[in-house]
Amino acid sequence: MAANTLTPVTLCKALADDTRLRLAVLLFRYGELCVCDLVEALQLPQPTVSRHLAQLRSAALVTDRREGQWVHYRLAEKLPGWAIAVLTELMTPASTLYRAELKRGAACCM
Repeated sequence: MAANTLTPVTLCKALADDTRLRLAVLLFRYGELCVCDLVEALQLPQPTVSRHLAQLRSAALVTDRREGQWVHYRLAEKLPGWAIAVLTELMTPASTLYRAELKRGAACCM
C-alpha cells in the first residue's frame, strides 16, 4: 500500500497492537534504527520484531533500508499531514508508557 492511500482505518489497525505502537514510538523518538536495536529495546525475539515491522511497512508507516546484512527502519517520509498529526499526538502519552532504553550501536551492526 502506498503512503498516499493510507487511511485512518489502516493507521489505527497498524498501531492497535502494543508491539507495533512501541516500535512506532521508538522510530518517532530516535529516527532510523537497526532491527537489532529494536530487538534489544523491546526485549522480544528478532522474528517477532521483524513480523511487526513488516506489518508497519505494509501499512506504509515505515520504510526500510539494507546495509549489508542489517535492515534499518524509519517512519515513512511522505506520510499525510493528518497521519503525522495523529502520530505526534500519540507520542507523548505512549512515550510515558513505553520507557524502553535504547542502546544505540548494538554490537550486531557495528
